[in-house]
Amino acid sequence: MKRYFLSALRMTGAMLVLCVGIYTLILLGIAQMAPNFGKGKRIADKNGNIYFENIGQRFDRDIYFHSRPSAVDYNAAGSGGSNKGPNDAEYLKQVKQRIIDFEMQNPKSHVPIDMVTASGSGLDPHIFIEAANAQVNRVAKARELDVEIVRNLVKDHEEKNPIGPEKINVLKLNIALDNLKIKK
Repeated sequence: MKRYFLSALRMTGAMLVLCVGIYTLILLGIAQMAPNFGKGKRIADKNGNIYFENIGQRFDRDIYFHSRPSAVDYNAAGSGGSNKGPNDAEYLKQVKQRIIDFEMQNPKSHVPIDMVTASGSGLDPHIFIEAANAQVNRVAKARELDVEIVRNLVKDHEEKNPIGPEKINVLKLNIALDNLKIKK
């Protein structure tokens, strides 16, 4: 009995060192080879606020382009989608409410799917071009800017995607909006 106990104790200690210590160090070493040493790319706005480029942010005000809805309320520590599907009554109620909200904020605009459904991670920083274009009139009106100025800003922030449609990083676009010097 004592022999089995000591053997199990040694195995537990060895696995603890392997899984907690060595594995962690290996991942840390791999992260050091990643861009920005695995710490994420930071962006600062004109007020000195720091954001992470690849983490979706909440933008609710009319003067900003809105991000995709988040399944985790934009909490990066809880990244992940929901398990709700198209047959879930609560999920359908949420989506219908998002459609109503989007139509109220952006009248006469088509409702893009990415503005009413969350991404798989719940923190997608991008929206498709169609979603940005659907919000141009609202943002231009709220900022008292010419629609063409805002539309050109959207065009300037299009990111080409080799395996999918073009997209826009909402954070970068909104920071560029704040940095605009032209007022109507």
